[in-house]
Amino acid sequence: MRNSSTFLAATLSIVVFLLIPEDLCEKIIGGNQVTPHSRPYMVLLDGGNICAGALIAKDWVLTAAHCSLNQKSQIILGAHSRNKEEPEKQIMFVKKEFPYPCYDPDTHEGDLKLLKLNKKATLNKNVAILQLPKEGKDVEPGTACRVAGWGQFYNNSPVSKILREVNVTIIDRKICNDQSHYNYNPVIGLNMICAGSLQGGKDSCHGDSGSPLICKDTFRGITAFGIPGRCGDPRGPGVYTLLSKKHLNWIVKTMKQAV
Repeated sequence: MRNSSTFLAATLSIVVFLLIPEDLCEKIIGGNQVTPHSRPYMVLLDGGNICAGALIAKDWVLTAAHCSLNQKSQIILGAHSRNKEEPEKQIMFVKKEFPYPCYDPDTHEGDLKLLKLNKKATLNKNVAILQLPKEGKDVEPGTACRVAGWGQFYNNSPVSKILREVNVTIIDRKICNDQSHYNYNPVIGLNMICAGSLQGGKDSCHGDSGSPLICKDTFRGITAFGIPGRCGDPRGPGVYTLLSKKHLNWIVKTMKQAV
C-alpha cells in the first residue's frame, strides 16, 4: 500500500501534492504475476486495508509505519492468492507493533515498523526469511530493482487477488525533487529512495505499502508512498524508505531488546 496525498493546484499549472499517510498506498503497476510461492519472504497484512511486509526472522515482520493494523489483522505467510485458501499459508497475528520512533507522517521520514508475531513461522520452501543487508548503503541511480505486492495493478482498480511483481529503476533524488516531479513536497531525503520509470508505467501502488524493494538480490527499501490515484505517473515515481545504517541499527536493537 502506498500512502495517499492531498491535491493542491497552484498557479502556472504547477501541481503540488501533499502526501497524507493514512491513504498513501501502493500497488503493482506494469508488472506480472509471479510464479506461485516463488517469493517466500513476502507477507500479506490483511487488516481491512491491504499492506505487505517481509519476514526477517521467524517471528518478526518488517513493514511500513503508516500501515494500520488492529487486533484482528491477519499476518499471512506463504500466500500467493489473497483470498483463496492455500495449504502453504501460515496465519499469524501481531503480538506487538514497534513503529520507528522518529517516523514523521508529514515528511514520511522513517516510514518503517517492526511487527512481533504471536508465534514463530515454520520455515520451508514457501515461507522463508529475507535477510537484512549487512550494510546500510545507498542505492545508485540506474540500479535495477524489483518490488512485489497485492496492491492495485492499474489506477482505481481493486487490489490484486494474486501476488504481482514489477521491475523498477532507481531514480536520482535530484530528479525526484525537481519541479517536474515532487518539487520538494515532500522532500525526498537521503533516507528515502525513488524508483520507477522516467517514462512511467512501472510502479508500486495502493495496497503495496510495506513491500520490500529488492536491488541486486539485496533488501534495500520498504514501499512508502506516491501520488494517490496516479500510480505509474512519471511525475511521481514510487518512494521507498531506505534501509540506511541508522534504520538497520534500530531494527537490530529493537529485535534484541524485545527478546
